Amino acid sequence: MAAGRRLARRLALGVVAGLALGACVFGGATPTPHSACPTAAPTAEQATTILSDVADAVLQTSKGSFTIGLYGDKAPIATANFVALARCGFYDGITFHRVIPGFVIQAGDPQTKKNHGIFNELGTGGPGYGFAIETPPPGLNFDKYAVVMANAGRPDTNGSQFFIDLADISDQLPPDYTIFGKVTEGTSVIDAIGQVPTNGTPDTGPQNVPLDPVVIESITVRGKAQPSQG
Repeated sequence: MAAGRRLARRLALGVVAGLALGACVFGGATPTPHSACPTAAPTAEQATTILSDVADAVLQTSKGSFTIGLYGDKAPIATANFVALARCGFYDGITFHRVIPGFVIQAGDPQTKKNHGIFNELGTGGPGYGFAIETPPPGLNFDKYAVVMANAGRPDTNGSQFFIDLADISDQLPPDYTIFGKVTEGTSVIDAIGQVPTNGTPDTGPQNVPLDPVVIESITVRGKAQPSQG
């Protein structure tokens, strides 16, 4: 359990400095955005509108593609925020900057668009705002392939960073992280990312950084299937 707590604390490396970033200034040009990037997390009313026809998201990476089934009914603010950032191209070009075998892979720091590998402030970037943790409801656990918001270990520090569980780590994490989806297709891609060589766990500095960048090339948000007619 002590090792689990240490690993859990690493997930808090997310967004402290990132909260001071200017809106839509993410360390590089955003490839072909479909809409303006948000400057604040969605309200409950806005989340309802954003999620009205959203089912899942397909992430194309340099290691292949995988699909996240989104939990708009269980974590509407975090899910709608992810969808809004995905639609504006925020995540395009961002890397998985932390890979901890048997634990999680983590992405969402916009600084990794132009800075690959190890650099000062790695893991501190965000969208320029923060929002509250939505505690997972009963029955929703940190299972293998769960998609979870990273935070800075304090209230209102959800932002853009997220991690994907490589194993069931329900006994290693407190309910202080918002679960907003689960990988439903392409789990072999998640497994492959979870096995990439990293710089290991040095005593100081960034840890578990992939030696070769694993890049999120694009995210496609898909709508709900329409019922057949007739």
